[in-house]
Amino acid sequence: MFGFAAGNRRTLAGLRRSYNLPADETISPGGFYHRLTPSLAEYLRDLVERGLDEVAVPDAIDADIDRFRDVMIADGTVLRLHEFLSDEFQACHVEQAGATLHLLHNATDQTSERIDVTDEKTHDSTLFKTGSWLQGRLVLLDLAYFKYRRFALIDENDGYFVSRLKQNANPLITTELREWRGRAIPLEGEQIHDVVDDLSRQYIDVEVEAEFKRGQCEGTRSLDTMRFRVVGVRDEDADDYHLYITNLPREKFLPSDLATLYRCRWEVETLFGELKTQYELDEFDTRNPDVVEILLYAALLSLLVSRELLDLVTEQVTTRSCFRRNA
Repeated sequence: MFGFAAGNRRTLAGLRRSYNLPADETISPGGFYHRLTPSLAEYLRDLVERGLDEVAVPDAIDADIDRFRDVMIADGTVLRLHEFLSDEFQACHVEQAGATLHLLHNATDQTSERIDVTDEKTHDSTLFKTGSWLQGRLVLLDLAYFKYRRFALIDENDGYFVSRLKQNANPLITTELREWRGRAIPLEGEQIHDVVDDLSRQYIDVEVEAEFKRGQCEGTRSLDTMRFRVVGVRDEDADDYHLYITNLPREKFLPSDLATLYRCRWEVETLFGELKTQYELDEFDTRNPDVVEILLYAALLSLLVSRELLDLVTEQVTTRSCFRRNA
C-alpha cells in the first residue's frame, strides 16, 4: 500500500483508502494513524537493508570496471518536508524542513551497500568513512565529498578515486603528463585554474601538488602535501573543460577513460530521479516524522521488489519484448 500507491498525492486519507479497498475489514482513520509508529519505520528499514543484500538496483552503464574489486558511488539527494518538521529535520534555509537520503552504491554488483537518512544540514561527506574496505575499490565522488585529506586517505588505504575538481580548488601543477607539439603553453609551475581558460587542447593531463590538514593529533592538525593527477576533457559545446582529480595512473587510464568512468555516477542520479517521480518522494506533506521515514523506506523497498519482479519476468520471456522499469 505504501510503496505502490504511486501517482497519487500521498495523503494519509488516500493511503487509508488504498488499504481499505482490498481489505476484508476496513480501518478507521484513528486506527490507521496509530499504526504509523517508530517501530513500523524501523521494521521497514530492516527490510530495506535485507533487500539491499539480495536484490539488484539500476544497471551500470558500459564502462571498463573489471580492473577494480568494485566501483563505488557515493551521493545524496535532498527531500523537501513539511515546514512543521523543521525541529526534527533541520534545513539549510529558515522556515523549511528537509531530509537527505545518503547512498553508497556498488556499481559492480549493482547493489546499494548503505542507505542513511539525516536532516538536510548533515553534510554528505560526514557519512563517508575511509578505511581498509577501500582496498582495490574505485570510488566516484561528487563535489560534496571533495577534500584533499579524504583523497589522501583513500590512496593510503590502497583504493582509487575520481572526483570533479572544485572551482575554488587551485592546486599547483608540478608535471605535464602529456607532451604537445608546437607552441603549446607550458603548464609546469602554474595553478590549474589560472591557465585553463587560455588552453584549447583537447585534453589536459597534469600532476599537481595540494596542501591539506591531517586529522587532529593531541589537539593539533599538521599540514601535509600530496600529489594527485588532474585531467581535463574539453567540452566543445560549452567551450570549457570538465576537470577531474584522481590517483589513477596515466599508463592505464587516459583522460577519456576517466570521463567514461565518472559517467557511472548517472546511475545513482537516475535512481534518485525515479524515487522522486514514480514514488512521489519529491515532497512530503505530512507533519509526522515517523510517517516520513515509513514512506521513504517503503518506496525504497518497493523499488527493490519492482526490480526483482522485472528480472523474474524477463527471465521467463521467450519473445523479444520491451519492459519499462516504472510499468
